[in-house]
Amino acid sequence: MKSYSWIIKGGRVIDPVNGIDSIRDVAIEAGQIVAIAEALEYDEAEQIYDATGKLVVPGLIDIHVHAYNLVTPLGIDADHYCLGRGVTTAVDAGSAGCDNYPGFRAFTVEQAKTRLLAFLNISRAGLAFVGRFGDDVPRELDLLKLIHTQDCIDCIESNRDLLVGVKIRLTDTDMGDQGCHEAAAFQGAQAAAETTGLPLMTHHSFSSVPLEACPGKLESGDIYTHVYHGFASTIIDLDTRRVHLAVRAARERGVLFDIGHGFGSFNWTVGEICAQEGFWPDLISTDLHALTSEGPAYDMPTVMSRLLHLGMPLGDVIKASTFSAAKAIGWENRIGTLGIGREADIAVLELKEVDRELEDCNAQMRRIKQRLITQAVWRAGIPGQITRPLHFPNLKMIEKTKARSSKMLIRDPH
Repeated sequence: MKSYSWIIKGGRVIDPVNGIDSIRDVAIEAGQIVAIAEALEYDEAEQIYDATGKLVVPGLIDIHVHAYNLVTPLGIDADHYCLGRGVTTAVDAGSAGCDNYPGFRAFTVEQAKTRLLAFLNISRAGLAFVGRFGDDVPRELDLLKLIHTQDCIDCIESNRDLLVGVKIRLTDTDMGDQGCHEAAAFQGAQAAAETTGLPLMTHHSFSSVPLEACPGKLESGDIYTHVYHGFASTIIDLDTRRVHLAVRAARERGVLFDIGHGFGSFNWTVGEICAQEGFWPDLISTDLHALTSEGPAYDMPTVMSRLLHLGMPLGDVIKASTFSAAKAIGWENRIGTLGIGREADIAVLELKEVDRELEDCNAQMRRIKQRLITQAVWRAGIPGQITRPLHFPNLKMIEKTKARSSKMLIRDPH
């Protein structure tokens, strides 16, 4: 007689890679997915979760978070903000560099219930002193001595099980003396990625590096994050208000484009321009950190809801938040689908009908009609504790985001 530790019954199972979008039961045993069928024998399960009226999807993969909690100023508790919202795998985007990665591994990765992977910052210090305390705080690449390509490579080679790429922030305020180190840092990061054969993730805003170079000179498989921001270095051509030709050429070459919502990197106006042109993101991520986790990003399902509002099809939203993310980091054979024999990383989402306003990163509002909300999650077959934002919407954070609105180059007409 069969026996299952869990049956998730009666949900709309969406697994784009395996071509599933129908009402099914999902069975878990010994931490693995062992059966997916229209009807399983419920008396064979130790525990049953009734997912009727809900979506059952692969555990969400957030490819851009900052989870070096209590060490870097931007760090968050991944189990609360990621696993608690349906994200079974989170990828830290450069919180640690080669000098402080061992601590990140020992005190964050190995302590978390969320599966944590990471992009290694090209700066030896990572984001150890960046993010919250004003312009007088040193930045990760204020000194050229903080760039050491070979040490970055050596750290990756010693931690191949968890490090999935290289991260760089291309922005003049973080590169010392108004961007004078950007070119050297970009060159070093590209060399580290090429040598290790891993993707380079680039943050690109307020940068002295033109679009013709980034994403223009990124390699196939590299990741251009913060794709929908409306500040200097936006992907929107200011003259035509269309997606820049260099950006389209990069996509044709295989560069991947990631939302990376964050505190300033999702602009409704930019998103609507991209939607009109069918320029959807390859990857959906939150850039969750201490300034975004209680708004304006909130969590992965909320960021996904914004893409739904823009018109991105539900199946594509799910794929960009699961399998596409897994493939981007070379983990597609382990996570990102509901395949039989896979580790049981599963999220149950409610697609709730709503009628409410939702902000972007610049206090621009849109009235959304649907919102994804996590109702249950399993990581390796073990149920996780669901959490909720303290305030939704967070009016104080909306006010804070207005401070940068004067710097927007793409905005709603007044």
